[in-house]
Amino acid sequence: MASSSAITQVLETDIWTKATWEEFLAFADDSTWEKGKFYYYEQYVRVEISPVGPLHGRHNSIIPYVVILFAAFRNIRVVQFANASFRKTGIREFQPNLAYYIGSDLRVPPNDSNSPVNLNEYDPPNLVIEIGASSFSDDLGNKRLLYEDAGISEYWVERANTREVFAFAINGGSSGRIQQSRVLPGLEIALVEEALNRSQTQDDGEINRWLIQNFSQS
Repeated sequence: MASSSAITQVLETDIWTKATWEEFLAFADDSTWEKGKFYYYEQYVRVEISPVGPLHGRHNSIIPYVVILFAAFRNIRVVQFANASFRKTGIREFQPNLAYYIGSDLRVPPNDSNSPVNLNEYDPPNLVIEIGASSFSDDLGNKRLLYEDAGISEYWVERANTREVFAFAINGGSSGRIQQSRVLPGLEIALVEEALNRSQTQDDGEINRWLIQNFSQS
């Protein structure tokens, strides 16, 4: 963890700061941080200001095409949440760029509230994805540990600057690198990277037609 300064003094972005759960809630509910993404883990809080530029925004739209189309062609049930917050009261909170409930045996939260998903009532998503440039090191570090403890089945980190995707299967509180998704069997991580690379020169229609052709033949 990067800092142990008191959160009651100044909350800085992009570092982990020592905090109680009550202090974390006070900042998470503060309208000053309305555009912040909040994480809480092992009594530390981290807040990130969501990027608003085309690099992050574009990649945040390309990856869902891959996941949703693949699941559709394989007749796999999938429910997507973008920038939603997931809360285990008093223990942890995380707000990945993308989160997916994949399969039919999960307790999926309804979309009738803007409050954080209550993980005491619903299952955590089994696939979470972080897209990062400046946050990339932390995405592979402390956030990875957070997701291991949170019971996530699979975690992808995309390094936005290079369009590389690092995918990890999580089992028993530890994670290992994979080249093919476990929660979406048959989906190669290299194909996700190819879609991201195509976004440099192709529009969304071209990318989707390429994905449809690819998935319909596999």
